[in-house]
Amino acid sequence: MTSVGTAPTYRWQDLPWKAIEQEVFRLQTRIYNAAQRGDEKGVWKLQKLLRNSWSARCLAVRKITQDNQGKHTAGIDGVKSLTPDQRLALVEDLKHDRRPPPVRRVWIPKPGKPEQRPLGIPTVRDRAAQTLVRLVLEPAWEATFEPNSYGFRPGRSCHDAIVALYLSLHLTAKWVLDADIAQCFDRIDHQALLDKLSTFPSLRRRIKGWLKAGIMEEGQLFPNAAGTPQGGPLSPLLANVALHGLETAITSQWKTKEKPAVIRFADDFVILHSDRDQLLQAKQIAEAWLRDLGLTLKPSKTRIAHTLHPQHDESPGFNFLGFSVRQYPVGKTHTGKTSHGQPLGFKTLIQPSKEAVKTHLRQTAHIIRTHRAVSQETLIAHLNPLFRGWAKYYSTMVAKATFQRVDSVVYQMLCRWTKRRHPRKAMRWIVTKYWHTDQGRWTFRTTDGKTLFKPAYTPIRRHTKVQGTRSPYDGDWLYWAARRGRHPELPTRVATLLKRQRGRCVWCHHHFKDEDLLEVDHILPASQGGTDKGDNLQLLHRHGHDVKTARDRATSVPLTRTASLRSRMRG
Repeated sequence: MTSVGTAPTYRWQDLPWKAIEQEVFRLQTRIYNAAQRGDEKGVWKLQKLLRNSWSARCLAVRKITQDNQGKHTAGIDGVKSLTPDQRLALVEDLKHDRRPPPVRRVWIPKPGKPEQRPLGIPTVRDRAAQTLVRLVLEPAWEATFEPNSYGFRPGRSCHDAIVALYLSLHLTAKWVLDADIAQCFDRIDHQALLDKLSTFPSLRRRIKGWLKAGIMEEGQLFPNAAGTPQGGPLSPLLANVALHGLETAITSQWKTKEKPAVIRFADDFVILHSDRDQLLQAKQIAEAWLRDLGLTLKPSKTRIAHTLHPQHDESPGFNFLGFSVRQYPVGKTHTGKTSHGQPLGFKTLIQPSKEAVKTHLRQTAHIIRTHRAVSQETLIAHLNPLFRGWAKYYSTMVAKATFQRVDSVVYQMLCRWTKRRHPRKAMRWIVTKYWHTDQGRWTFRTTDGKTLFKPAYTPIRRHTKVQGTRSPYDGDWLYWAARRGRHPELPTRVATLLKRQRGRCVWCHHHFKDEDLLEVDHILPASQGGTDKGDNLQLLHRHGHDVKTARDRATSVPLTRTASLRSRMRG
């Protein structure tokens, strides 16, 4: 595969994305397999080949300028978006290594907290270059990462971490160290991270340049002596690389049969053991290991608790990723049994945490309060995405009773909203105007059928944890397509289309991968009389959807691709 130094004669929208993605994934799979074999020279050779490939550069530019949800965020150069011709120019420009400019500091609020999170936004060019490096590095590290690491990894999610917690707890009451690393992304030691990366010299220099580029805030440049600023595409992978080895460092110290269970999601992790003294020893090992990276545990968010028994006026259990994990004593008829048939005497419940419920209700109240003058249909349109997303996230665990309580509180909020609109009307009149029956259930809905989503009607479906150390780079498309279709946060309509299309995009005929952005498209556009029924819908990649929409608006656009472009792909 060669690069072209002259101006391209093709258009961005005519690029053969299926062939490009196949070429990139083929090399990534070879890197993954070489890393599993321990062939470091083979990994480096293939990584250099992928980094220099024209297909990988095209894919990196597309992910940043077309697929990325935050594609309109500007770095210090003020550039938010690129035209198709500028994207092609950027593909050619990525061949050259340039000194990276500083990142732009942006502060965003933390959900449900008064604190703010610092982000470092690189320029569009640097984001594309970092994405290219991530495409190069990620397959080798996916073959290396520990099995109980779940954050910011393809094919893994917080639901896998929660199920791993349940599997470690449901038969034994344990002590738990609920730990949080203080300012993890901002304090990682650069030298320790670069040494752990252990990559070839030119790529090491490139990554070091991004780490040392500095931060621009309010016109002032601040040095970046440590950390990987959040906001760049490469930052999550670098954080995972830095924290890789924590589980092994702890479990390798034990010679007894029962080893501590370490479950990590990004910079949040828990350590479980049935003996408190053993858990304290594991905590000391973790603190010493983190110290070598320049990291420490945050005292205010690090605690030791028991999953079943209260300790020193503290309630049992702990919170992790928005869930409350706790065990309750029960009688003989409501308990599970051990492998030997003995009653456990307790049951393990994982539910939405009280803090998560309060945050959700505050967000709901804010939407209702700021939409006092809108129509009922508009209010429903603003509330439904929030309710669906929240219910889907918690629908894999014991959440039915919580959903019902939340629905009851939301009903009271809506009653106040309707009463304010009609202060002189009786409540009976208000109820008959805004609430109607839907399949025998009273719901907040309009006369034309626009209905408010109720979390209480969300079915509870258990999530299946990802197998061991499996990765999407192993090439088992059937396994990963099936998991994508069953993901708990996937909308029902998308899951139905994904199953009908057997995990493939009907536009490019390529399998959907975990990180791909999926969009529902009208086969016959709505502007031409197309309906919202299932037989007129299809699931496309975002970039394919963009092309189809443009061609629907201008049907005279030719659909052919140039022969010269195909020869470049073969080259």
